[in-house]
Amino acid sequence: MSSLSGEPLDAAELADLAVAIKSWGRELGFQQIGVAGIDLGQHEAWLLDWLGQGCHGEMRYMAQHGVRRSRPAELVPGTVRVVTARMDYWPPEGAEPWRVLADPALGYVSRYALGRDYHKVLRQRLQRLADRIAAAIGPFGYRVFTDSAPVLEKALAEQAGLGWIGKHSNLLARRTGSWFFLGELYVDLPLPVDQPVTAHCGRCNACLDICPTRAIVAPYRVDARRCISYLTIELHGPIPLGLRRAIGNRIYGCDDCQLVCPWNRFARPTVEADFRVRHGLDAPQLTELFGWSEVEFLRRSEGSAIRRIGHERWLRNIAVALGNAPRSAAILAALQARQADPSALVREHVAWALAEQAGK
Repeated sequence: MSSLSGEPLDAAELADLAVAIKSWGRELGFQQIGVAGIDLGQHEAWLLDWLGQGCHGEMRYMAQHGVRRSRPAELVPGTVRVVTARMDYWPPEGAEPWRVLADPALGYVSRYALGRDYHKVLRQRLQRLADRIAAAIGPFGYRVFTDSAPVLEKALAEQAGLGWIGKHSNLLARRTGSWFFLGELYVDLPLPVDQPVTAHCGRCNACLDICPTRAIVAPYRVDARRCISYLTIELHGPIPLGLRRAIGNRIYGCDDCQLVCPWNRFARPTVEADFRVRHGLDAPQLTELFGWSEVEFLRRSEGSAIRRIGHERWLRNIAVALGNAPRSAAILAALQARQADPSALVREHVAWALAEQAGK
């Protein structure tokens, strides 16, 4: 860690650099930049308790990395600070979410997945930010992360003053709500840290009350095994029978806890073209989606976060939504066309959906 002259940066220079980093971040399209220290002891205790209770379900990677997730310097040796960046993603032209959720003929896709895969967008911008820092001070130690490694990103963002972790476990900011992505630069620069903000959930329990599967088992604690985002994205096998009806028409993720949050009335639409709606997935017809071949799924999900679940789980999720829809000839025909699907997982969910339709 030194200036271009080779001399170590003093406290005043580090303070100026922190101000410059925030300015450069805004120029690169981030709405906010903060700097956090690396002591996450309290969050580590919460993480270990959460893992100990099995709340991570089949996300074994959550446990495999041990405490490296909560100890940045063990993940990236030399790290002394974390630069955390926020980028808003609420699509301004997207269909009204409650309208989509109220129409069982439509499929609901979490708003974060309607545009381009955020991993790529944020990673590229953070790399450009790192390049800008290097151009100013010379080579320095860093590593870029965007929800792709064992990083407690919400805890770090909270310590960097970007918001507080709400009762639904998402990061909340008073002026912007929670519709944003986070990314990090682990750095070996002892930049001055920002101060955390106070929490403002108060007595509100709207997110706990609205959760369709009661996955928010207590304030600030989500049991992933019941969470629709986990069930439709992370879970590889069959969706538990007792939770299928509660999923409704949510085919990729779930936003209910964010949609009902009072702080999201202050959310600002994204200005990023990459996060605008693609392929009409803000209000798609379920029967149309269920007819996609694997080739078409891959084509339409190119560059999207949706691609990671693959065609098989995509069909699994839609079959559940079709089973939850009111009985109709179009839905029956769509399901019957998949009764002999090559995938046993798809066939099982189709059989369940047909039984649900027959019961109506």
